[in-house]
Amino acid sequence: MKVGVIGYGSMGKMLLEKLSLNSDLVDGKLYVANRSYEKIVDLAEEYQLCQNNQEIATLVDILFICVRPIDMKNVLEEIKNCLRKEQIIVTLNGSITFEQIEGICKNKIVKAIPSVMAEINKSQTLICCNSMVNEQDKAIMKDLLSCIGSVIELPESEMGMGSELVSCMPGFIAAIFNEICISAQKHTSIATEEVVQMVLNTMIGTGQLMIENNC
Repeated sequence: MKVGVIGYGSMGKMLLEKLSLNSDLVDGKLYVANRSYEKIVDLAEEYQLCQNNQEIATLVDILFICVRPIDMKNVLEEIKNCLRKEQIIVTLNGSITFEQIEGICKNKIVKAIPSVMAEINKSQTLICCNSMVNEQDKAIMKDLLSCIGSVIELPESEMGMGSELVSCMPGFIAAIFNEICISAQKHTSIATEEVVQMVLNTMIGTGQLMIENNC
């Protein structure tokens, strides 16, 4: 299965690295295209480089579009005449609806929202699929994205809340963690690095205990 990524920003770069290292579904090298070709020209040994978005759209079976929401329409307009019916288009922009995307191209569309913990393969990646995506397609997507963690399928209407829970929560937890450490240091002579390690290990252990007890 040939997989490609449009957009070599932070998310596109992370996906390429994780898929190239961890996915057994990828056939050969991953394909990549970027608005500024100069940004990817040094990646020729790692990936198959494409000169433009139309080229990559004609070559791959699954195409991840990792661009800003403001650029999504232009990318879809560029590639719509190059797409095949059986291709799966994956967008990482949760704010753009299936209705808006299907107004430009009527393909199999998957919305995927990874969390920052994809960096350590612990993401709870949310996906939702339009009506053209069948069960086999869903299974492929879940297998493909499992290289960065677990995959949770939700209806489009619940992606907003799901994103709050898995994508925004790490920042919220980190802020609470920071406040606990700052408060503790005001009342103890324990070294800062020890306080941090104690609180971190307690948080990790608490989460594991809650998972094992189905809390």
